[in-house]
Amino acid sequence: MPFRDDAADRGEQLRPDRSGPTVTCPPGWRPLRVAMIGQKGVPATYGGIERHVEEMASRLAGLGHEVTVYCRDSYGAVEAQQHRGIRLRRARTVPSKHLDAIVHSATSTVAALTERPDIVHYHGLGPVLTAPLARYASRARVVLTVHGLDNQRDKWGRAARAVLGTAYRLSGHLPDARVTVSQGLAAHYTSRFGRPARYIPNGVATPTHRPPRELSRFGLHPGGYLLLVGRLVPEKAADLLVRAFRRLPTDLRLAIVGGSAFTDGYVARLREAAGDDPRIVFTDFVYGDLLAELYSHAAAFVQPSRLEGLPLTLLEAASYGLPVVASDIEPHREVLDHDGPGQRLFRDGDVDDLLRALTTVTADVPAERAGAALLRDRVLAGYSWDAAARELERLYFSLALRVPRPVRDVKSPTVGVTAHAPARRRPLD
Repeated sequence: MPFRDDAADRGEQLRPDRSGPTVTCPPGWRPLRVAMIGQKGVPATYGGIERHVEEMASRLAGLGHEVTVYCRDSYGAVEAQQHRGIRLRRARTVPSKHLDAIVHSATSTVAALTERPDIVHYHGLGPVLTAPLARYASRARVVLTVHGLDNQRDKWGRAARAVLGTAYRLSGHLPDARVTVSQGLAAHYTSRFGRPARYIPNGVATPTHRPPRELSRFGLHPGGYLLLVGRLVPEKAADLLVRAFRRLPTDLRLAIVGGSAFTDGYVARLREAAGDDPRIVFTDFVYGDLLAELYSHAAAFVQPSRLEGLPLTLLEAASYGLPVVASDIEPHREVLDHDGPGQRLFRDGDVDDLLRALTTVTADVPAERAGAALLRDRVLAGYSWDAAARELERLYFSLALRVPRPVRDVKSPTVGVTAHAPARRRPLD
């Protein structure tokens, strides 16, 4: 048997080998202990990273692994200890724009190391600033998923960008493995740092279409509105869409589904830009069945973002068969491989070209729907959470089987807690 572990030492039965045509597991493998850090929390309400973590972690748990997700108390109360097979743990943070993520990542890392994980998996660039503790004070393997180049986001000031720039440089060298959600990000890391990055895209599930029960509360009716879904932050460019839509001669409404993410000033300016146009509706954040209802009955979906990783909202809209209008940034072009019926591209940041695309889509919605059906089939076939989780599991196993690193005691930054230097375990450490 190539390796054993402390579960075997306790006399527990190892899980059977699941080797087959879709996945190759080590003979006599045991479940891995995985800590996920960087997301706001689970269950996911808003935020693409949170949805990504929930979908991936729940599937890894379904494959038999012990996955712990660390949740911010600023994201809401963690009322249960488990969700969809995922262990939920609350870690303290400071709920402010600049300290929320980094403080939570530090407290989560310290808490995670006391449980001797095989893998510490960080999500997003900022949290990697706390990864040296996991990298050098434990035998855990460090994985980073890059969901986007956060150091380029417009919501950050000069000091925050400098800090995130440091995190970006660390991300190219410190993790044992880097994962990216888009091919463009993988190519970027290879060319910028000369280090490979594993491309594991976001997935999407077959959608559930909901009857129009709640649309009227927003003054909407089936087929009578364009839809934008996302956090209202500058790089999502909702202001560009508002300016273009106000010039669009149509009876359709524009439903802007989302809210502030420490960007109250931007949201206020956005509402001011909408002015007295009664066609523009702000719903704030919407989740679950109500969001599914909004997707189910929109005339088209608009994604004007200037910076993305691989947006889940775009995949979700396509899965509902909605015609899509999107800026021609690289992540969007990975999904929308050309401009045509059902998948209209416009020049990034160009309000006149966005108006042109909106005019095209709204002029012949049935023809756009026919093109969107082809896009739907391609997205559902090409972006699978199940396949993504299997690929991530393969990566975890390849890291866990490496020869363990030496480890030394490191004083914890948290008073009263010492980062562990675990006793030697069998080679899967």
